[in-house]
Amino acid sequence: MNRLILPALAILLATQSPAYAINDKYRQQLEQSGCTQVSETQGCDIHKTRAENAKAGFTTPAADSPSAQTPTQTPYAGQWVAKNDSGDTVATIRIDAKEQVWVNGQRVDAKRTDGTLQFRQGKLLFTLQGDRRLQNEDYWMDSDAGTKGPIQIE
Repeated sequence: MNRLILPALAILLATQSPAYAINDKYRQQLEQSGCTQVSETQGCDIHKTRAENAKAGFTTPAADSPSAQTPTQTPYAGQWVAKNDSGDTVATIRIDAKEQVWVNGQRVDAKRTDGTLQFRQGKLLFTLQGDRRLQNEDYWMDSDAGTKGPIQIE
């Protein structure tokens, strides 16, 4: 009995064709209309043009342009200030769109780790949270003195 079931099961698994979520025609309609599967359920019409759907508020023409397909702005870019408990400035931090970091005017290496941007200058370790919705999660830490303080964007 087992000699028949195992080969039959193997043949059945080998002959099954993969299932695809959308077909080619539907994918082309989505691309031409500027809709996504999610926006279509919210009222975006795949039979209209991208411009018509943008006018209805379902797509943004700026986001669909080739120049906007470059990587988005980094959440870390800007001027930051690290302060201690008494409110004195510990360091001024500048981060550009390419995530190059300067601490007190001196270039330092930075790395992304677990949704944060971390960089070090001397004994100070700076950690900036990537999700800007989280408040008061940006901090600096002095490994020698064991002190810690907030970092705020200007």
